[in-house]
Amino acid sequence: MEHGSAREPPGTRDILERWLAVVVATPGLTALRDLREARRVLLDDALAGVDLVARLAGPVVDVGSGGGTPGIPLAAALPDREVTLLEAERRKCDFLEQWTAELPNLRVVWGRAEEQPLERYGVALAKALAEPPVAAEWCLPLVREGGAVVLWVGPTVETERVAAAAARLARAGVSLGPA
Repeated sequence: MEHGSAREPPGTRDILERWLAVVVATPGLTALRDLREARRVLLDDALAGVDLVARLAGPVVDVGSGGGTPGIPLAAALPDREVTLLEAERRKCDFLEQWTAELPNLRVVWGRAEEQPLERYGVALAKALAEPPVAAEWCLPLVREGGAVVLWVGPTVETERVAAAAARLARAGVSLGPA
């Protein structure tokens, strides 16, 4: 779904534009200060995952949500899906909580991944959480059988390390079929 497209639920653009402006203006949530660059990195990049996440069943958890990406854009774009923002820093949770009134499918949990109930979600998301093998290790226990982990990785990711971790998971019996 493209930001501002005809498929965008009513009111989504306004919520996301306000969220983006507040993320950029709030110290400690992002190093980005240019709104155009922040839109590309924080909003458009998250919305690029809408079709993939929409094809996967079950509630969604954004692990290490920080300022709310990709969770808040996905909650806005997928209003029928429960989206949980899991964040270990109380200050960031306080910031995230202000968006739950406008996005009724959004909830915030203050805590760490390893402290959460196992296999509760259909999809776990992570962006800028940790190196991909570590992020997968934190996310996988949260996902029920048949679910998926979706990791946003940057251009500097070591694809060989990600492939090696995926191969280890496959040997361990974790399904890695295409989503």
